[in-house]
Amino acid sequence: MSTRGTITHGLRRRLAAASALAMGAALMVAIPATPAAAAARVDNPYVGAKAYVNPDWSAKAAAEPGGAAIADTPAFVWMDRIAAISGSASAMSLREHLDTALDQGANLFQVVIYDLPGRDCAALASNGELGPTELDRYKNEYIDPISDILADPAYASLRIVTIIEPDSLPNIVTNAGGTAGSTDACATMKANGNYEKGVGYALHTLGAIPNVYNYIDAAHHGWLGWDSNMGPAATEFKKAATSEGATVNDVSGFIVNTANYSALKEPNFKITDSVNGTTVRQSKWIDWNYYTDELSFAQALRTLLVSQGFNSNIGMLIDTARNGWGGTARPTSAGPLTSVDAYVNGGRVDRRIHAGNWCNQSGAGIGERPTAAPEAGIDAYVWAKPPGESDGNSAPVENDEGKGFDRMCDPTYTGNGRNGNSMTGALPNSPLAGHWFSAQFQELVRNAYPPIDGGGNPGGDTQAPTAPTGVTATAKTSSSVSLSWTASTDNTGVTGYNVFRNGVQVGTSTTTSYTDSGLTASTAYSYTVKAKDAAGNVSAASTALSVTTSAGGGTGDTQAPTAPTGVTATAKTSSSVSLSWTASTDNTGVTGYNVFRNGVQVGTSTTTSYTDSGLAASTAYSYTVKAKDAAGNVSAASTALSVTTSAGGGTGTGALKAQYKNTDSSATDNQIRMGLQLVNTGTTAVDLSTVKLRYWFTPEAGSSTFGTSCDWAVIGCGTLTHSVKTAGSAAGASHYLEVSFGSGTLAAGASTGEIQMRLNKSDWSNFNEADDYSRSTSTSYADAPKVGVYVAGTLAWGTAP
Repeated sequence: MSTRGTITHGLRRRLAAASALAMGAALMVAIPATPAAAAARVDNPYVGAKAYVNPDWSAKAAAEPGGAAIADTPAFVWMDRIAAISGSASAMSLREHLDTALDQGANLFQVVIYDLPGRDCAALASNGELGPTELDRYKNEYIDPISDILADPAYASLRIVTIIEPDSLPNIVTNAGGTAGSTDACATMKANGNYEKGVGYALHTLGAIPNVYNYIDAAHHGWLGWDSNMGPAATEFKKAATSEGATVNDVSGFIVNTANYSALKEPNFKITDSVNGTTVRQSKWIDWNYYTDELSFAQALRTLLVSQGFNSNIGMLIDTARNGWGGTARPTSAGPLTSVDAYVNGGRVDRRIHAGNWCNQSGAGIGERPTAAPEAGIDAYVWAKPPGESDGNSAPVENDEGKGFDRMCDPTYTGNGRNGNSMTGALPNSPLAGHWFSAQFQELVRNAYPPIDGGGNPGGDTQAPTAPTGVTATAKTSSSVSLSWTASTDNTGVTGYNVFRNGVQVGTSTTTSYTDSGLTASTAYSYTVKAKDAAGNVSAASTALSVTTSAGGGTGDTQAPTAPTGVTATAKTSSSVSLSWTASTDNTGVTGYNVFRNGVQVGTSTTTSYTDSGLAASTAYSYTVKAKDAAGNVSAASTALSVTTSAGGGTGTGALKAQYKNTDSSATDNQIRMGLQLVNTGTTAVDLSTVKLRYWFTPEAGSSTFGTSCDWAVIGCGTLTHSVKTAGSAAGASHYLEVSFGSGTLAAGASTGEIQMRLNKSDWSNFNEADDYSRSTSTSYADAPKVGVYVAGTLAWGTAP
């Protein structure tokens, strides 16, 4: 974390006034005789720290079944209104919390700063007390008094971590106009700038205190994980962090998943996985997001923020208080390969109906316990939202806290544009946001992951359901078995069933049926089913049912196709070879061909042609082809064909280089997306107005005209021009995207930083990028010899096709 400078003049003035007031009230308030020893500034405030345990929360947690096991866990204190600073009969004041932290021997205190004007413009449950224009009240009646208290020399030994205004700046990015989730309130806050001004003032004022570490809230991957949101969010964070006197030196880091439920890690699938040629990103749950979980998002966001100008040693926090998703419903493997949706939904540990659901989520569990420096770039896992504090009321409640009724907390609401018009998944009978919600706490303990020792069964239910009966195979194929059974009974109610194949759980169902797929033909499998209830009690297993799958379509066929003949090179370039051959014959029918380069299979084809790309120029390759049929019989190899690729189209030798990363793992959707950046490897500055980048591709069929977009660029999209031009008939490179720079220079050793580009055909038909000359599968920046850099029309970097 960055070292702070001296306390500003304004803060000194307030401290002097506070000291005078304290001296005048010496008979009424206990004042330490000497200031506490100042805490040394550290890079990560969580390393080696003893964090404060909030007695208010701890007592409530300990009173709940199973809660004693976690009641001593440190969590953040929320300053969610002006009155919270001075406290009440039922809640400690900020100063009382700090004094108690000293009494505990703690050296780390965590507090949420949360009272912006027009607070949380997209969620009524979290609306605050200050109107959209009351910035002066926010500064004078909220931030300044908090600053005065935190700056008291009595607390100088504490490392004070602040979370600055959850859900504020991300709302400006995503909900202030032009999207399904936009609100008039967010549009107002974007127009008046009071979110940026308020955050900037808080950073500047609190950041002047040497032992305060400010972390800005950065939403979560299910909010900002798309490239159209993540880049603009980084820009918005930088804007706020340089407003009202603040600088990036006032920012120690960022926090993700505050008061949210996004899984820390999704262990059962990766964003790069594909099912039957469809990428995980295309699943309904992921919905083209670039991230599946909070850890990968937080680490990527940190890298982006550093490139945006934040200090290179910023750290990230992740709120893990309610994202464990354990219990009996937690899957242990990916779902079936029948479709990408089945694969993702069957394996995801985040069991929400939609990633946009945020209020009192049913089935959620406590996540990782607070941990310092658990992963690279992560300062800590923390409990920002203490478990058991409600997200919002499920029905209208009159109150004097400024909190409204948000239908996203109503379990009967059918949703809106922000959650894909899905059911909310909210628990019923919830109180106002921040109030104790016993039912939620018990569910979080029950579904904790890692499990909580002593969690028990909240509510005292220890009776398991009856075992399912009448397990029957209602249908079967060579690769699947469909089961049904008679419903179990339970004293409180059955919530679902676990299905086992050969003693290993393969799935769950909330009904009395299940289809198990991905099986082997003519194979016997044994199935049992167990019922479960809301308390986590699981029944005995049903009587086992043995089912043998049907014979495969090719059973009995042992005759291989004839070997392909006439393998010929129909075209070649410096980086590709196009092949064709005469069709093989088979007694039941040829289903495809395997293509081998130098004895290693490099692809398949269902026709009698194939293009092998990504080759080296002026290099000899040997190709053979084998045919296959539906039964899996494979022919002998064709006669080998030797082909030497053409010489390259020129290689640049200048002082610039291009770097590339793949920002869209789908090669068959209707857009081509990439990240580019230009690096000056020379010793003198380069005039950017003379520089152009070229990314070569082929559009296949469809429209011959194109749209191009810059989604985000460190140097600003407004400084760039871009268009698609034709490039001839080279394989994988019939067209190129050309990106030109405006005026300015690129200093020696400098980089332009990330440039996120996108192009589409005018009719929005799909591409097939697999053979595109410039494309690679690298998801992190690397030198790109197949992306051209031209200076004054001359190739300065890369090899042209």
